Amino acid sequence: MEKLLEMNGKPCDCGRPHRFSAKVISGSGVLSQLPQAVKALSGTKAYIFFDPNTYEAAGKQACRLLQEAGIEYVGYCLPWSNPEPDETSVGAAMMHFDYGCDIVIGVGSGVVNDIGKLLSAYTKLPYIIVATAPSMDGYASATSSMNRDGLKISLPSKAADVIIGDSRVLSRAPLDMMRSGLGDMLAKYVSICEWRISHLINGEYYCEEVASLIRHAVKRCVDNVQALLRRDEQAALAVFEGLVIGGVAMNYAGASRPASGVEHYISHVLDMRGVEFGTPIASHGTQCAIGTLTAVELYEKLKTLIPNKEKALAYVKSFDYQAWAGQLREFLGKGAEAMISLEEKEKKYDPESHARRLEKIIGNWDGILSIIHQELPDMQELKKLMETAQMPMKLCHIGLCDSQMSMILKATKDIRDKYVWSRLAWDLGILDEMTETAK
Repeated sequence: MEKLLEMNGKPCDCGRPHRFSAKVISGSGVLSQLPQAVKALSGTKAYIFFDPNTYEAAGKQACRLLQEAGIEYVGYCLPWSNPEPDETSVGAAMMHFDYGCDIVIGVGSGVVNDIGKLLSAYTKLPYIIVATAPSMDGYASATSSMNRDGLKISLPSKAADVIIGDSRVLSRAPLDMMRSGLGDMLAKYVSICEWRISHLINGEYYCEEVASLIRHAVKRCVDNVQALLRRDEQAALAVFEGLVIGGVAMNYAGASRPASGVEHYISHVLDMRGVEFGTPIASHGTQCAIGTLTAVELYEKLKTLIPNKEKALAYVKSFDYQAWAGQLREFLGKGAEAMISLEEKEKKYDPESHARRLEKIIGNWDGILSIIHQELPDMQELKKLMETAQMPMKLCHIGLCDSQMSMILKATKDIRDKYVWSRLAWDLGILDEMTETAK
């Protein structure tokens, strides 16, 4: 964490300055510093909100601390124990906002934080997040992951000015939320791997300093898995700080690349289907962990293949985009429309664009294999780690059908303009055959 913050604003070998403005307060008992943080931001009247669970976890104590410090506040509790990141939740928080307030405080994790960042952006007020679980990597990011019109999107919002992670609070979070945070950290194996592959194929910006910070954070989490299940404060703090590092890394890179790849898109597709069809939705990190295990298995299979130029060109020539768009609509419902509109701008299926990428892929195949070998864990070791943490490893473990993974993987290439495993497999002309047995 110290090395990460030392990079702030300083020149980097990648050629880009890395900037991050939030103050991170982490450790045991640091929730007591909330009043000082409010005053440091010139706050005199706070709008503090939470949900019923996070109120009990830290909201009640936070309100008491503000009161004891003589700081006026308006509190609002979302009426749902598990609020959705959608128009209803944002609207509820906004409609209860008191425009006499000069600072926003969120007490919670994923959904509460995403709403808080939007509120801060809309009201142009400082924002403090009091973390209640080491469950996801959005604490430090400047975007909010939301469901809008049934589509999972990242909305520009505002990064928190202060992030408070009290290990006493974090270590008392439900174990499933801790596992979710661990799952979000395991996803970074794939995100760094795909970032480097895209850099090699597409010339996408890449920073080794940022990537190395992510690798170190992941190792610290992996080394503390058993302690995490015992609710050890330092283990909970390791996951929380790793997740914060992931968010800061996204700010440093100016994109989500350091923290998310195809495994996150698997989670996004599951969320979209849940919104559209009412299918089960697990926590984001849990879905990402399942996606990570799937991605590692597919990359291991990829290592055994030799690119076939004629096969790839024939595959793309026979690809029927209109038929594929119809499959997307059937599988995702109205959320597919935004993905189809995105293709009109991207034109990733254009044969000429594909031919250029294919030449880069074939010419750099040894380098791609080297990246996969360097960045991804052994699949059996990853399975053992997830078993130790008692994490779901298949779709059937979260109430879904394993056979859906094939279509889910195919859909990941259309979510956003990011080069991930499914796009590489499509470029190689092997997407259909590689997803047939994916589970």
